[in-house]
Amino acid sequence: MNIPHDLPGHHLIEKGIKDLSDQNISNEALLVSIASSKLRKLGLNIPALPAHFTDPEISLYQSLTQTRADGAHSVYNALIRQLVSFSRAFAIHQRHVALASSTVKNPIQRG
Repeated sequence: MNIPHDLPGHHLIEKGIKDLSDQNISNEALLVSIASSKLRKLGLNIPALPAHFTDPEISLYQSLTQTRADGAHSVYNALIRQLVSFSRAFAIHQRHVALASSTVKNPIQRG
């Protein structure tokens, strides 16, 4: 499924999905894993994290502390906000697609 490029955070989600597919556990992959069940319900194919990553939230935060010790908390919160914004926007997008599809299948009969 294509992700519209006008959605907030699309670049993070696309990279995260690609990284998960490639078994590359990046910050973006961990971010996508945090909302994997919701994103799957919205129709995205989200590969699973390897079994030894039991808590993607903690893994992401720990990864951020290694590269941004002083700002890890702020960066983590910003990434989560991007994830939430993307999820909400993608859900709206999916509803519009479904509505457009049902309108095409069942056009209003005028008489």
